[in-house]
Amino acid sequence: MSSIKIFSDSTSDLPKSILEQYDIGIVPLYVTFGDQDYRDGVDLLPKRLYELVDQHGVLPKTAAPSPGDFVKAFEPHVKEGRHIIYIGLSSHLSATIQNATLASQMLEEEPGSVTVIDSLNLSTGIGQQVYRAALLAEEGRTVEEIVVHIEEMRKHIETEFIIDTLDYLYKGGRCSGLQNIVGTLLRIRPVIKVIDGKMTPANRVRGKREKALEQLLNNALALKDQMDDETIFVTHSFSEEDAAYIQAQLKEKTNAKNVFLSDAGCVISSHCGTNTIGIVFAKSSTT
Repeated sequence: MSSIKIFSDSTSDLPKSILEQYDIGIVPLYVTFGDQDYRDGVDLLPKRLYELVDQHGVLPKTAAPSPGDFVKAFEPHVKEGRHIIYIGLSSHLSATIQNATLASQMLEEEPGSVTVIDSLNLSTGIGQQVYRAALLAEEGRTVEEIVVHIEEMRKHIETEFIIDTLDYLYKGGRCSGLQNIVGTLLRIRPVIKVIDGKMTPANRVRGKREKALEQLLNNALALKDQMDDETIFVTHSFSEEDAAYIQAQLKEKTNAKNVFLSDAGCVISSHCGTNTIGIVFAKSSTT
C-alpha cells in the first residue's frame, strides 16, 4: 500500500476505471431537491437528475461536503499514517476547498496528514490534475514533488465546454427569459472556458450543433503543438455519439497517449444540461 492516498470530489468526473486502477478516493458533493439531499454519484446519477428537473421544473441546489464529511473520508487513512493529497473543485465556485482545509486542520494530531490543493478548475479540469497526481504517486514521487508538479500544471489546464441548451442557464438564473427564448430561436450555444478558477463565457456559436462541435474541436487542435502528450479528456452529459466522434478526431490528430471519455456527474450536469460536451487537456509546462 502506498504511503500517499489521492483524493478528489465528485465534480472531478473521472471515469470509474481510473478511480479503481489508482485507488482514488472521492468525496461527494450534495444535490438537493426540496428537502431531499442526494450525494452526487452515490444516491443520484445524472439520468435521475434530469428526470427530477423535468418533474419539478426547477434546478436543484448544490452544496459542498461538510468538514465532517471530509474527516470521515480522510480519517481512516491518516490514522494509518498515510499522507492524503486532496485536489478539489475551484474555491471560486464552491466552499469545498475551504471545508477540506478545515478537515485537514481537525486531523493534524493524527500520524498522517492532509494536503489540500485548489484545482482552480471544474470537471475533468480537476480530473487532469488528480490523474497526474495518481501517476506520480505510483512512480514513487514524494508528496512535495507531487504538490509542486500539480501547482504548476494547474496553470496550464485548458477547459472548454459547449452548452447545447440555454434552459439550464435560465433555470439557474444565469440568463433571462428573453435571452433564453431568443437564444433558442437562433440556436445559440454558449462556449464556456475556465479562466482563473471561474466559469467564463468565451464565445457563442450560432447555428447547427455540428458547427459548435467543429469549433470546439478546432479550438483544441489549434493548440495541439502546445499540448502535454499524456492525456486529453472528452467530457459530456448524455452526448455519447458526439463525444466518440471528438475522441476519434483527437486520437487521429494529436499525439496524446490517452484520450479518455468521461461522463459529467450530477453537480456539473445540473448547471449545464444535457448534450453539454467539453475538451480538457494540459498544455506543456517546464515542471
